[in-house]
Amino acid sequence: MCAGYGADGRAQTDRRRDKAVEVKIGVQYAPREIVLESGQSAEEIEHAVSEALTGKSPLLSLVDEHGRKVLVPADRLAYVELGEPTARKVGFSAL
Repeated sequence: MCAGYGADGRAQTDRRRDKAVEVKIGVQYAPREIVLESGQSAEEIEHAVSEALTGKSPLLSLVDEHGRKVLVPADRLAYVELGEPTARKVGFSAL
């Protein structure tokens, strides 16, 4: 059995990757904001930010749509902006 396929041989899809949420993170004393597309839901991101700001977690930890982890010290967060979930674009299209 190959990775990404179930016992019945059908391809498994990761539904979180079907929609991406743009996240902008402002960091104190940094000239640029961090921008990433996350496969996590807006509610999951909001929960992670809330835990970091209330002191339950010393780091804000998010994962982008490529599986890379972004860590920001909670005491350096200036702001976090969440965009609307958008469907992942595939292929070429006329605008």
